[in-house]
Amino acid sequence: MRQFAAVAVLLAAFATPAWASDKLTLVVAALSVDRSSSVDYADGTRLAMYPPVRLAAPVNTFSASVAGVDIRGQLPDGNWTEWTSGVLTSSASVIQPRLLHSGQVSDFRLTVWQGPAPEMRSGPSYRVFATREGLVGGKTANGHIIKSRDHFAALPSRRGLSPKGSGSYTVKVCAASGRCAWAPVWDVGPWNTRDDYWNSTRQEWQDLPTGKPQAEAAYQDNYNAGRDQFGRDVANPAGIDLGDGTFWDGLKLTGNSWVTVTYLWTLSGPFGYVHTPGDTLNVRNGTTSEADIVGLAGHHAQVRVECRTVGEVVDGSQGTSDVWLRIAPGKYVAEAYVSGVSGAPAC
Repeated sequence: MRQFAAVAVLLAAFATPAWASDKLTLVVAALSVDRSSSVDYADGTRLAMYPPVRLAAPVNTFSASVAGVDIRGQLPDGNWTEWTSGVLTSSASVIQPRLLHSGQVSDFRLTVWQGPAPEMRSGPSYRVFATREGLVGGKTANGHIIKSRDHFAALPSRRGLSPKGSGSYTVKVCAASGRCAWAPVWDVGPWNTRDDYWNSTRQEWQDLPTGKPQAEAAYQDNYNAGRDQFGRDVANPAGIDLGDGTFWDGLKLTGNSWVTVTYLWTLSGPFGYVHTPGDTLNVRNGTTSEADIVGLAGHHAQVRVECRTVGEVVDGSQGTSDVWLRIAPGKYVAEAYVSGVSGAPAC
């Protein structure tokens, strides 16, 4: 509530919203940039993040007076739609803009309205090729500085990029061994930056089947003459990059491998966020600390909750609790390390 109150004051100072023909035009002020989550890239471009804006009525469509603007909308359960330069997958009365630009940016106008609903569909999971990102000390697309054995993922589209320090877009990645890792999406890649292959209406390469990354088609089928969107020869079929910790510790992979990826923000149902600053959360096959570890969840990662049950009492970052959450068949985490869970049924 305090965040939105601050935004309301900002808009009063820098914008003059007025409904006309069911459209609302806002002036997004350059001074309102959220510098803590904005990112400066080595090529001179910048991803400017702006605070969320609460509107009087839900919208799903927008236009902007400058190029490079995306928005996302907050859903009733607190989740967010993907970032889009066109139409939101669900109408929302809370929206957040961001701007990818180079050079100096002044105020710009954002016009929003309620238009026809899109027919975009997302698959629950796809089998894709995973590579290890490495690059310790480098900066991810959301501004995170990569540390040793880090836990995050990269997808080849900014539509599923979490702001720095958040897991609003998280993937569940499972190896052939049955181990799974929950990792927030903090980087863009591999190979492409406009290939949201998990969506039925994708930004580019729309002649490819949903669930097939462009890099996979280029590598296996010589699609686009075997090149990515930048004209580079594709050297592997990767559709996801994984931080070292997710790759080595979460999944116990020793080399690049085919994995099954679930794009958790596309699902519905109860969810929560992992809070283990500087560490990870063990995922076990039972509800005690003696149960086998069958995966890991990174700090800030979102977990979808199938049900809740009682087990060993755990003292965690969110207090002391005997509640355990089943976040996949046969996989449990202690709720003492997970915030925001509501509405989960009993197992």
